Amino acid sequence: MTLAFDPLSLTLPAGHFIDGAYVEDEARLEVRAPSSGRVIGHIPVADAAMVDRAVAAARRALAVSGWATLHPRDRLRALHAWADLIEAEAPALARLEAVCSSRPVAHVAAGDVPVTAEQIRFFAEFADKEGGDLVPTGAGSLGFIAAEPYGVVGAIAPWNFPISMAGWKLAPALAAGNAVVLKPSEMTPWSTLYMAELSVRAGIPAGLVNVVLGDGPVTGAAITGHAGIDKVSFTGSTRAGAAIMENIACTGIKPMTLELGGKSPMLVFDDADVDLAATCLERGILPNAGQFCVAGSRIIVQRGIADALAERLADRFARPRPAPTWAESPGFSPIISDPQLRRIDGIVQAARAQGGEILCGGTRFDHEGSFYRPTLIGGVSADNPAVTEEIFGPVATFQTFDTEEEGLALAQHPTYGLCAGLFTRDLSRALRLTRRLEAGTVWVNRYGRSRDHILPTGGWKASGLGKDLGREAFAANRRTKSVLIDI
Repeated sequence: MTLAFDPLSLTLPAGHFIDGAYVEDEARLEVRAPSSGRVIGHIPVADAAMVDRAVAAARRALAVSGWATLHPRDRLRALHAWADLIEAEAPALARLEAVCSSRPVAHVAAGDVPVTAEQIRFFAEFADKEGGDLVPTGAGSLGFIAAEPYGVVGAIAPWNFPISMAGWKLAPALAAGNAVVLKPSEMTPWSTLYMAELSVRAGIPAGLVNVVLGDGPVTGAAITGHAGIDKVSFTGSTRAGAAIMENIACTGIKPMTLELGGKSPMLVFDDADVDLAATCLERGILPNAGQFCVAGSRIIVQRGIADALAERLADRFARPRPAPTWAESPGFSPIISDPQLRRIDGIVQAARAQGGEILCGGTRFDHEGSFYRPTLIGGVSADNPAVTEEIFGPVATFQTFDTEEEGLALAQHPTYGLCAGLFTRDLSRALRLTRRLEAGTVWVNRYGRSRDHILPTGGWKASGLGKDLGREAFAANRRTKSVLIDI
């Protein structure tokens, strides 16, 4: 079966998804295909009243279904059935995502969808295996710590991996016994709506998964500031995360998980396998046209292999060719929008003006849609905007060092601490530097997440609060209660 499709032929979900059904609302926002720049649909903007309707549906569903107190294995079975249905509907989900996103349809069907199903199954297994703790107390008493769901989780997901990010938010919250009100990005709404529809078809009670469409200033603010939302989970930019923290502080205290921006280093020593390093550095910045938070956008190489590695990278960066996301054969991904492409190019040109040397790329492709050439910038100082700012595009800087301490100093970023890559054959150095690198995740002789969902992800410093994935994400969707009983 071919996955290629005509973007104008798709039937798109209409409206919000609340209480197990689509809810019509005035369609006000354009949704454009980044592969062509054309408008392919419109979506509504959920105001405070619509968000209130979704929250009320979530609370009612929790009460009627008894989801929080349901036998844990019943929650597990429902989540497994949902994961099965998501896999079975991979072609439909992939097309709904590819039509408006930067993700090629083949990559979504073969990668994003099965990984999301895996993540749902992973968190489902916590439902009947993670509980409270019996704790040591005096002989005349019984002490234990009970773990309970929060109630309604408000979630906001980004546009770069819509299905996967929706899975990150929904799976641990539901497995822990919560209901969810989720806002996908206004640029990539439709695959998430269909995921919500599939949850009801799989047997998850209607109203536990609600999707409201809209933008950040109206819909996002209504979610994070809603008194009926018990916990907030957000993935996106550091600036947006700061705005969410401010809104929560002004409208009522509640816990939050924030996975925010990154400016991750890839630190390469001269004893590294140069070919392996080149492959990993390429994979660290070029997939999805560099539009992922853990992108390895700062390449830092020991001087002895710098020229050889720069030559290999320039060759690899020159190979990708763009193609629309609905094509049968995947090509290089588009930038999500033309305004974002202009922002990327603005930083590249500012980097050049401040002394940076464009080793390759540095311009948009001569192609329909918002496509930018893979770009490598050398000769940059620590205060160059290409080094300091999260670009969120296929742009990496190339810096050199002599000593281990110099390399470590270049790797540490004053603002971000999401991830770091380290390439060396010296085990002692690897262990020494993994302890010193200021990042929530460090990869050694590889770069990028695996399908080991047990490993949590989350940043230090301005890269976020809390963790996604791993048992930490499940725990983050439950609150604890200490109980002491005199016997």
